[in-house]
Amino acid sequence: MAIEMKVPAVGESITEVTVATWNKKEGDHVKLDEVLCELESDKATFELPAEAEGILHIVAKEGDVLPIGAIICTIEVGGATASVTVADAAPAAVAAPAAAPAPAAGPTSVLEVKVPAVGESISEVTVSVWNKKTGDVVALDEVLCELESDKATFELPAESAGVLEVIAQPGSVVPIGGLLAKITVGGSVSAASVAAPAPAAAPAAVVADANYAAGHPSPAAAKILDEKGIAAASVAGSGVGGRITKEDAMAASKPAAAAPAAAASAAAPAVAQGGTRREKMSSLRKTVARRLVAVKNETAMLTTFNEVDMKPVMDLRGKYKDKFKEKHGVGLGFMSFFTKAVCVALKEFPSVNAKIDGDEIVFHDYCDISIAVSAPKGLVVPVIRSAENLSLAGIESEVVRLAGKARENKLSLEEMSGGTFTITNGGVFGSMLSTPIINAPQVAILGMHNIVERPVVVDGQIVVRPIMYLALSYDHRIIDGRESVSFLVRLKQLLEDPARLLLDI
Repeated sequence: MAIEMKVPAVGESITEVTVATWNKKEGDHVKLDEVLCELESDKATFELPAEAEGILHIVAKEGDVLPIGAIICTIEVGGATASVTVADAAPAAVAAPAAAPAPAAGPTSVLEVKVPAVGESISEVTVSVWNKKTGDVVALDEVLCELESDKATFELPAESAGVLEVIAQPGSVVPIGGLLAKITVGGSVSAASVAAPAPAAAPAAVVADANYAAGHPSPAAAKILDEKGIAAASVAGSGVGGRITKEDAMAASKPAAAAPAAAASAAAPAVAQGGTRREKMSSLRKTVARRLVAVKNETAMLTTFNEVDMKPVMDLRGKYKDKFKEKHGVGLGFMSFFTKAVCVALKEFPSVNAKIDGDEIVFHDYCDISIAVSAPKGLVVPVIRSAENLSLAGIESEVVRLAGKARENKLSLEEMSGGTFTITNGGVFGSMLSTPIINAPQVAILGMHNIVERPVVVDGQIVVRPIMYLALSYDHRIIDGRESVSFLVRLKQLLEDPARLLLDI
């Protein structure tokens, strides 16, 4: 009996993963809970353990991008006999090809190939291209066709060996569970074709499999080569099938420029020719792009602005920052003041801390504050849980912990899921003003900016004060203009008089 290992659901916003590294190879005997491979998403890297003990059959190769629910591999339970048979079949065929008896005709059955469930929000797929045609003999786990959804493209492997009959033609839109094809299993024709392929065809298949990964870097190797500015085609791969491994990429160096021929140099024009280069979008960038476009298309997003005099907070920090760090072991930054002020304002304006679920509004009685952090792989948004119950020191400790894990690419999916409101600080990069995009399914995001000394009027006098502009982007479907403006005004009151935070007024 074969157990299908599928891509598990690893987060509400993650729709696909990349197969990074296989720790086992085709035909290996694996044990229960033994790590089979590493999978990469746009947010984290995680391991896939075996769900049973048996013989491993790999479906997805290193570098393949798979949607949630797609088959990665199968495990033949109780497959000791099967492994011996597979291992001994090829030598036997080589030693005595003429001695193989003709397969006996047996009973046949028809297996229906249907569209698998590929994600909770996907209801239909489009048949992109068939790799096989009606009447072709297919082997177990051989890729039959490619299917496209609104979120990803994925391959459909054969669930059994047999003769294929195509039902849904290319371009057809088929619902989840809809019939794509039929496979006739059993019978003398399918058994002979699958079990004993023509000798001439075998070497070609072997060569194709052996060259599948040649010259292709693993995800980690591709990142290193991009940073070095080295083309993958110039690096020799030492991995399985010629794949470029992380070690190959680390050892690679730019090839020395060839010495130009004197005659050619004399004849060549002196005008430099510009060039272009193409780079495949990373899984993170594709996901971010898709989600940002979806937010712009699916929400009624507006942005409102206000300014805050940061002198009171800066004076308080200057007075107590040394004692604060001595007692709590962390620095006293601006983020703790903003997070604390946001929690107070969210309690007073609950629709800013809500989300839309169908035709219902879900209000949160807690404040899980997402903090946008720039990490090596791109922007990530870890979450400070129940921030309303934390002190300034507790918030600062969480910010330091999460930012450190983000820089080391060690954030877990749980640490990046479930936020109710987001704070992003473009001021660390020098931004004066921006309109941040909502982090769905949340309905609002606060943008902080750089602090600049500006002339302002205080008590009838022109004085210079450190001013920060604040931006609140919000979904106008459930947040009215009055609430959005009032929310920012409340933040302004709390930050310009930080004693309010301590006295809860």
